[in-house]
Amino acid sequence: MAELRKHEKYDELITRCRVLAPVRTIIVHPCDETSLAGAVEAAASRLIAPILVGPEPRIRALAASLKLDLGKLPLIDQPHSHAAAAKGVALVRAGEGDALMKGSLHTDELLAEVVQTETGLRTERRLSHVFIMDVPTYPKPLFITDAAVNIRPTLEDKADIVRNAVDLAHALGIARPKVAILSAVETVTSKIPSTIDAAALCKMADRGQIRGALLDGPLALDNAISREAAATKEIVSAVAGDADILLVPDLEAGNMLAKELTFLANADAAGIVLGARVPIILTSRADNLRTRMASCAVAALYAHARRVAAAETGKLSE
Repeated sequence: MAELRKHEKYDELITRCRVLAPVRTIIVHPCDETSLAGAVEAAASRLIAPILVGPEPRIRALAASLKLDLGKLPLIDQPHSHAAAAKGVALVRAGEGDALMKGSLHTDELLAEVVQTETGLRTERRLSHVFIMDVPTYPKPLFITDAAVNIRPTLEDKADIVRNAVDLAHALGIARPKVAILSAVETVTSKIPSTIDAAALCKMADRGQIRGALLDGPLALDNAISREAAATKEIVSAVAGDADILLVPDLEAGNMLAKELTFLANADAAGIVLGARVPIILTSRADNLRTRMASCAVAALYAHARRVAAAETGKLSE
């Protein structure tokens, strides 16, 4: 199986970042081997310019035990993970960082600071998570959303989840991403609420409420990713069999799908949270180094695209 595990999709993302300036990234509480080593490696590859935030004695002791050279990386001392999360968010608000990266603290602890009304990083968009999957048997990166933040999203939540994923796809160079809205069947029925949501989202796209992508659904997973399966069921669609983005019905379905691809299909799963003022890199202790690097690359490309868009908007308003 090892020979099936290819990484061309991630390699391409990482390579594209080499012509960009490293993104200032606040690393919150990097107090285990994977988070600290990942940050140092990403800095060495010039994907990010890390600012470490957490208990300085503990971080330096960990670096020494791992023989990691922190060099001149900024390190802001904070006594514990909660304080590190609050400080990291404050640094972004102050304009000191263009991305956040989760270290060895729970996701909820970091996001709780992000969504604070007065001191957080909220925008008009709902926060959502996107897995960017490198699946050896699929010809291009496959986005799965939302498998980590929104448990039972409403129709309005799903609209924002789609918008966030589409923005990310644009940042990664996919001009008109194809969004497959997943359910168990391809027909609309009141017995399966996710099919109703799928139909409504497609109509929202028709009416311009969701822009910049092709949407179709409901689609079962086989029809979303296999042209043969779609043809067998006589589904005529520009999305079926060629999806870029899979919108799942709820967090449970998305989480299972991503982990099935990871552990049964030798896929890698880079992860990022969108909808805040800056991209938030969420990594797992189970992630390998390449996946962490890919997550940093995705965040860097997204942050760069946002800067370019902001600059162009500023020029247009002059």
